[in-house]
Amino acid sequence: MAGADKKQVVVTGIGAVTPLGIGAAPLHERWAAGECGIDGGAGACREFDPKDRLSVKEARRLDRFSQFALVAAGEAIDQAWGEQSPYDPLRVGCIVATGIGGIETVETQHDVMRDRGAKNVSPLGIPQYMPNAAAAAVSMKYGLQGQMYGVVSACSGGAHAIGSALRMLQYGDADAVVCGGAEATLTEFGFACFNSLQALSPTGISRPFDARRDGFVMGEGAGILVLEEAQAAKARGATILGEVAGYGSTSDAFHLTAPEPSGGPASRAIELALSDAGLSADDVSYVNAHGTSTQLNDAAETVAIKRALGEQRAKRIPVSSTKSTIGHLLGAAGAVEAVATVLTLQTRVIPPTLGYEEPDPELDLDYVPGEARPLLIDNGHPPAAISNSFAFGGHNVALVLRGASA
Repeated sequence: MAGADKKQVVVTGIGAVTPLGIGAAPLHERWAAGECGIDGGAGACREFDPKDRLSVKEARRLDRFSQFALVAAGEAIDQAWGEQSPYDPLRVGCIVATGIGGIETVETQHDVMRDRGAKNVSPLGIPQYMPNAAAAAVSMKYGLQGQMYGVVSACSGGAHAIGSALRMLQYGDADAVVCGGAEATLTEFGFACFNSLQALSPTGISRPFDARRDGFVMGEGAGILVLEEAQAAKARGATILGEVAGYGSTSDAFHLTAPEPSGGPASRAIELALSDAGLSADDVSYVNAHGTSTQLNDAAETVAIKRALGEQRAKRIPVSSTKSTIGHLLGAAGAVEAVATVLTLQTRVIPPTLGYEEPDPELDLDYVPGEARPLLIDNGHPPAAISNSFAFGGHNVALVLRGASA
């Protein structure tokens, strides 16, 4: 979006449910400490029990992916403004992405139909399964009556939701938007489908950019952000956590599951996001990579980063992958990684790419091996970071996030 009068959009609340724990803080703290939420070849949210955090009705009537979204949204909204929203409900939007939707519900109800007949299938089957169920659940619980919808663009969905929220606010269609993504695909059918694609790591290890990388590891969870128009947020005395400064999106138009190898469309998404933010490669202090631990993605993403930022500049910017610690959260990945990036900018601590031990000679960026390190800035401005999200179908999304001004 061009124009000198473009509205600034800030982050005032973040929430997460991930394999590293319940809450946004554990995501960054445990990752930075080198902890891994992957066990047994999956990133499961083992600390999550819906009975502990939701009403009996919510736990019974919502698929697991919507349960994740509701808990993450509760944390983000509580941080942003607590029990009483400062805005007209008609001016608060809600956009929650998913890649698959309620697959657990589909499997369960299919078993019911097979074993007990079609008449015994739950009337809640479709409302639980539909991809917009998470957005609807958040909207209804918190009385958000502005624009509300789900985004379904595979593994870039969470980032698309944030980008859509950014535009909604910049165009004046809302004063605040609750946005992000949720996913819960650790089911028998989910594993079978991705295994048949030979997309999953046979070793069950996520090691993005490492020479031994052999596929991604599935995870589950949700990430939610509350975005507000900056002037309104400051006027009400909100605590500003960061800024969504830029958004770029393109399509590979190449292959349903493989990235375009030249990195051209992906690099263009990064360039568009930087231009949208009014920043250059020299302003970037960190890249939160899509970093799936697959041979094709990590190679194509490395090329895209170098094309967008310039090879020499790209080699001086730390790049790490959240998927190394929690696995691939599919439609929730972009949102969870945006939450992690906000915290990286806020704490000035860059978490490492876990499992990166054997460099691939073809991949030559700084992938932050070993341990966390300080985020360094030398231009006197709030630090800026890029968060990449790429997806089956050829979706490419880049977000530019900035730390809060002092």
